[in-house]
Amino acid sequence: MTGLKITGLAEEMSSLARLPWSQPLEDWPEDSALTQMRGISRHIVRLVRPTHDPDSEVYAVKETVPEFANREYTTLRELNARLAPCVEPVAVIDGRTDFQGDPLPAALATRYLPYSLPYRVILSGSVTPHEITNMANALALLLVRLHLLGFWWGDCSLSNTLFRRDADQFAAYLVDAETGEFQQSLSDGQREHDLDIALFNVAAELEDLAIAGVLHPGMDPIRASDGVIRRYRRLWKMLKEPQILDADDRHAVEKAMRTLQDLGFAVEEVEVTAVGDKGELRFTPKLVAAGYHQHRLQSLLGITAEELQAKRLLASFDRYRGREKKPLPPIEESARRWYTEVFSHVIHQVPDNLRGRVEPAQMFHEILEHRWYLGEKAGRDLGLDHATADYIANVLPVRTDSGVNDKLGARI
Repeated sequence: MTGLKITGLAEEMSSLARLPWSQPLEDWPEDSALTQMRGISRHIVRLVRPTHDPDSEVYAVKETVPEFANREYTTLRELNARLAPCVEPVAVIDGRTDFQGDPLPAALATRYLPYSLPYRVILSGSVTPHEITNMANALALLLVRLHLLGFWWGDCSLSNTLFRRDADQFAAYLVDAETGEFQQSLSDGQREHDLDIALFNVAAELEDLAIAGVLHPGMDPIRASDGVIRRYRRLWKMLKEPQILDADDRHAVEKAMRTLQDLGFAVEEVEVTAVGDKGELRFTPKLVAAGYHQHRLQSLLGITAEELQAKRLLASFDRYRGREKKPLPPIEESARRWYTEVFSHVIHQVPDNLRGRVEPAQMFHEILEHRWYLGEKAGRDLGLDHATADYIANVLPVRTDSGVNDKLGARI
């Protein structure tokens, strides 16, 4: 393979070079647990580890033509630079030939998104209507965030999206950017075009599940797809169109700000102007950035989490700090103690054989929920340690949010 060319992240070169690029991708071995985690694609895709080390990186490798591979690599790098929710590109592999010297397709390697789930895995299992609604909300929010960045997706669908649990909801990530492109800003026509594509794709994918007999009973594919679009329009209006507020409500502006923060958006600047004789207020958010709670959690506690997970962890920290003696110590000191005495104390109770099943921030959230459930059942608070032990004994053994943990993964 003297003509083989790998272009990408320097730190990944040695790992990528170990993969069998002279074999067609469809012949690569893959762990059976990983097979279901990669979902459906128009291309041949494999999830692989480059070594036998169970802690080695997991890559998603996709065969395509060189032009598309290079274009998508560049697009994904730009999306990552703009902090968009998407997979991370690792390399483009070109100049592949088989053992007979015949050419093989180019490949795009991306970093596998830990604890992510394809929509078919979620919807084919035991799900509630609430979880289905949360998936629709997550997809709508993803499309809003991409449009705010001036990115036209061109193929928004469930198949091109991965979902991660985020507290009691989901976070959505773009996994295929082959058709996407950046604009300085999207016109209403471009956004509507993306919405039309999403409406058709989501309805068709859900109809396929209905025909296969695995869709949730009573779920209408067209109505569910339309729900994604309705959610998108509500979010877009809230973020981009001025709100008329009651001037007599002293906290109207603060409430509007908190609503945006609850959606995960940090508002760095607002414009408030009087409207007409009624004294109403026109509230216009400026410089809206995503990840309000994520950024606060990362800067304060050094924990990386999804948005709603971050909100829940911050609430736990705020309660912890609220119980400290007055005068309160510096917040950084409180943060260090909470991290050691609460968060790490809980996470480190998980035995080695159960590690990797649920992402730590998600597990902490679920243990807090489990504590509330046990307290309601017992009529009194049983404490965090009791809830942690019961969760580890009765919930964690049957949970795995990802096909990738320390026991799984194809080795090549």
